[in-house]
Amino acid sequence: MISFVIAIAVLVIGYYTYGKLVENIFGIDTKRETPAIRLRDDIDFMPLPAWRIFLIQFLNIAGLGPIFGAIAGAMFGPAAFLWIVLGSIFAGAVHDYFSGMLSVHHNGLSISEIVGIYLGPKMKHIMRFFTVILLIFVGTVFLMGPAKIIDGMTGNMWNLWVWVGIILVYYILSTLLPIDKMIGKLYPVFGIAMLLMALGLLIALFFGDYQIPELTPANLRNMTTDPEATPLFPILFVTIACGAISGFHATQSPLMARCMQNERLGRKIFFGTMITEGVVALIWAAAAMTFFGNVGGLNEAMLANGNNAAWAANEISLNMLGHVGGILALLGIVAAPITSGDTAFRSARLILSDIFKNDQKKIKNRLYISVPLFIIAFALTQIDFGIIWRYFAWSNQTLATVVLWTITAYLIYEQKMFWITLIPALFMTMVCTTYILIAPEGFQLDNDLAYMGGGILTLIISLLFWYYAVQRKKVFAQLM
Repeated sequence: MISFVIAIAVLVIGYYTYGKLVENIFGIDTKRETPAIRLRDDIDFMPLPAWRIFLIQFLNIAGLGPIFGAIAGAMFGPAAFLWIVLGSIFAGAVHDYFSGMLSVHHNGLSISEIVGIYLGPKMKHIMRFFTVILLIFVGTVFLMGPAKIIDGMTGNMWNLWVWVGIILVYYILSTLLPIDKMIGKLYPVFGIAMLLMALGLLIALFFGDYQIPELTPANLRNMTTDPEATPLFPILFVTIACGAISGFHATQSPLMARCMQNERLGRKIFFGTMITEGVVALIWAAAAMTFFGNVGGLNEAMLANGNNAAWAANEISLNMLGHVGGILALLGIVAAPITSGDTAFRSARLILSDIFKNDQKKIKNRLYISVPLFIIAFALTQIDFGIIWRYFAWSNQTLATVVLWTITAYLIYEQKMFWITLIPALFMTMVCTTYILIAPEGFQLDNDLAYMGGGILTLIISLLFWYYAVQRKKVFAQLM
């Protein structure tokens, strides 16, 4: 329990200290007009109250990540606490803050366009393709997943495709309508529900008969049932993504960058929501480690139920929170993925509108871009996503890594303290390269060989980036 309390305290302190440092390094200008005011169109660019933006951003980046990812990560033991805390403060929150604020400084541009500004046109084209495909995958999976859950909960009362159709209609409306109509009204409600569920679990952990394992040297080991098949590095650092660092966040931050009324809100909205998500992930990880008796009990329960994090989340909610917990669990397990799916499609629309420089004020222009997205997504529902989705975790962290390198380039060009993103960029490069070499969906290399290969690839990527950054800096010097 002591380690758990300290971990939460460190996250909060990190917001007020490291968050302030990051803000100072970026250098906000409270007198500069934000895109929400300067480019207001009452569709995507629209000033919203800070509290509403906070809750929308929180649910945008959270979804099921700090619940399912934290439960799966808890199977490794208390080492998950360390990654959540350090990852959230020094990687995730920095990643989210800069990706959001760079969008604010560049007229609310999407992340692929930001990457192009600082890493060049070739990387921009790669990122355009990569992010749109990734967002379509997210939207499609979060179209079928909730539909199957609702269909099961209602005893197959209606055909599965009826639920798919209902969710798809909601996705279409939330993608096309002004951001304050559906997203602006529903997200704060769901965001509060997710926070209340986490608060309820926190109270239950403090006052119930639960023993949260301590973060001791003896517990800093891989506690999964097969450590050789699931090595702590890099698997843990990909398993817990949204509770530490996630590339998906960089696709969502521009949505709120177009709604902020002042740059001073950036730390609260971007850095603060990531820290909040880290706290939620800590709570769920602690609940998973204790509810089933201990970490070993969690591993046994998960193995017996097909490693189904949704089942574990439902069991924890119902038993630790009672009937109210059941309602909140329904919101978490059904509403959370839906709220990730709709903003995935909306983000894809915005990225494509940035690419084609298509004014989104007219509904017909939004339809031109959105209709093909939904046709593709519906067609993809006919395919078994089992194999493709396994690549999402790696793709998500790879996107985060590219964004960290992009921010590092920006800081180098601006002659600012670039080490704050260089260090996490190096670490995440090692995570992603090692993971794809070691994972079943990757090259399935021996662990030692994968570590060696990951190290070599990280060194090569770092040297290439450094060479390119130096060359690119000369271009920026001529423009300034």
